[in-house]
This record gives sequence, structure tokens and C-alpha cells, in this order.
Amino acid sequence: MRVLVRRCCGHLPASGGAGRRLGPHWRAVAGLGWCPSGEDGRGARVREKPPWRVLFFGTDRFAREALRALHAARENKEEELIEKLEVVTVPSPSPKGLPVKQYAVQSQLPVYEWPDVGSGEYDVGVVASFGRLLSEALILKFPYGILNVHPSCLPRWRGPAPIIHTVLHGDTVTGVTIMQIRPKRFDVGPILKQETVPVPPKSTAKELEAVLSRLGANMLISVLKNLPESLNNGRQQPTEGVTHAPKISAGTSCIKWEEQTSEQIFRLYRAIGNIIPLQTLWMDNTIKLLDLVEVNSSVLTDPKLTGQAVTPGSVIYHKHSQILLVCCKNGWIGVQSVMLKKTLTATDFYNGYLHPWYQKNSQAQPSQCRFQTLRLPRKQQKKKIVAMQQCIK
Repeated sequence: MRVLVRRCCGHLPASGGAGRRLGPHWRAVAGLGWCPSGEDGRGARVREKPPWRVLFFGTDRFAREALRALHAARENKEEELIEKLEVVTVPSPSPKGLPVKQYAVQSQLPVYEWPDVGSGEYDVGVVASFGRLLSEALILKFPYGILNVHPSCLPRWRGPAPIIHTVLHGDTVTGVTIMQIRPKRFDVGPILKQETVPVPPKSTAKELEAVLSRLGANMLISVLKNLPESLNNGRQQPTEGVTHAPKISAGTSCIKWEEQTSEQIFRLYRAIGNIIPLQTLWMDNTIKLLDLVEVNSSVLTDPKLTGQAVTPGSVIYHKHSQILLVCCKNGWIGVQSVMLKKTLTATDFYNGYLHPWYQKNSQAQPSQCRFQTLRLPRKQQKKKIVAMQQCIK
């Protein structure tokens, strides 16, 4: 039976609706689950059980883990879960390509570069960290629709950078959601499977990504083993608790000493520090803070520190610990190394810059020798940092 698809969501076609059975094409897009009619929207026979033919869309290391699990399942001839596996990724400035492409090439899997998606026949699509909106026409090519492996507990952190925002906002619990893709909007489809995990204290986004990528890969295989049942049991996302995780811009890396607490600065460092160094301004020069550490309580009680007048951004070298102490809104952070023309340890920075400045300004207070908030030009400030959205290095 052929079913006319007029739009992706909303009411079913009115004419003849009472006596019609919906094909999997319509049901996958409308969020109604799978219907065992045995035909897709074009009248072709639809597989009702594995092995599945899968087209995978992905880019980064999180996605690579899901692809690795699919590839392992295809190689497992006893289980017969995956019969065919092909890959779509996006262009990359690197000749080697992004992690998903590298893995696909090494594993001798067919690879297409977006917007080329090949011309083969597939049962289901799988998306992980792809960062491109998929059209309704593309989704309808898959009898079982397209699944998305998303590293958050939707509807919290919809968007391209959920792991970064999980760390940035100090979430104590996160997880992975397997959901169905909807056209024109990111991360709004029905949930097929969702699992939560605690966020390890002080974990970086890179460390959390490794945890969630393994969880997501295992969940994906579980859903594919019971795909028709999973689709039928899908549930709509709650309307409460929706938050968004936009891409990080270069301006996010600029520390606001007067506004941000030490905890907020450490979260920022753990969230994006391995993508783009935190930045500040010192004597009209941009300086990058490379290695941040928490300040020991014994250092904070040092009379040399407590007896000085300081303001947010004040920089003091602590000789015993060999770190730079920087005052922020409600405390201090420690900095072990910086980049100013070249990489310098805290001791190097003190000997080459701080100490000479104090020698020239012998009556100056630490409040006069301080880091200031870097104000990037508007265009540069809004420039999106795509490193983690495509590949954490």
C-alpha cells in the first residue's frame, strides 16, 4: 500500500484514514512507531527483524565509538545484527579527515562525504555528533527512520555541544538518549532509550565524552536488537526541563575576573580548556592560561598573600608552590603555565615579566598588576569553536 506523506508531523492524511494501515515510512517520521505491514512507503518489502542495513552519520570521537560498535556487530556473524554498514561524514581541513572517516577508511567501510549519502538501500539510519539537519526526504528513505545517539538526558541540553554544557554548568548527573530524528529541528524526536550516569567530580569534557561514548554505543546496539519494539515503545520528550547547548564561541574563553567565581572558571577550564585555552589580558597583551590548578588552603593562609590589597585579576607569584595566584570574584585560582609569545612556566613568567614590572614600579600594589578581561572584536568573539563539535583533540 502506498501512503502519501504530506508533512513530517501533525495529523494523518484525512482521506481514507480510518481504514488505512500506515507504512513504516510514515510511522517513523510521525513518531507512531513501527507497523508490521511488511511494506515501506514505496510498496517494497520491509525487513521485520535483523540483520539490518545501516547508514551511519558521524564526525567526532563520540561518534567513532558508536561506529566501532556497529562495525563489531557486523563482523559478528553469529549474532547477525548488521548486514551492511556504510558511513557519511563531513569535509575536514585535515587530509586524514575526522575520527569517523579515519576509522571507516581503516576498517574498509564505504565512506561518503556530505551531502553525498550514496544511493544504496538501507533499513535504518544512525546519527551521532553529525551537526547537520537532515531533510524529511532523506529520513523517508529509511523504512525505520533515523536514530540519534545524543550525549545528554533529553530534553536537557539539546544542540551540538551537550557535553561541554554539562561540565560548564556543573551538572552532577548526565546520560545518553537514543531518539528518533525529526526534520528541521535538532534533538526533539521521541525517546527510544535513555540511561543516566553520575558525572565524575572534576571530570573534563574530554573524560566525560569517553564515558558517554561507550554507554551510547552499548545502548545503540541494544535498541537495534529490538528495533521494531523500541520504535513502538518510544515516548515523546517532556515539555519541561528543556535547555539548549549551542556551539561554543571564542568569546567564551575570555575570563571575566570580576564576574566569575573560582568554581565557574574551573568549570570553564574543564569544559573547553583542551579545545581552546582560556584567555585574558595583561599589560595590553593577550595571554593564554594553559594549566589551571586549585589553590591549596595553606597557600591561601600565607601572610604574604592575606596582607596584600587585591582586586579581581590581581596576579601574585607564589614562590614555594611555583604557581601564579590570580584573584577572581570570590577566591583564587592557580596557574602553572601560560602562553605569551611562547609557552612559559609560572616561574618563567614571574622572572621575565612580573618581577621586572615590580622593579620598575616599586611602590605598586598587586591590585595594579593584574589580568583584565579580554574584549575580542565582535566578529572574532562570535566565531564558533568547532573543534569539539567535530573532534576533541
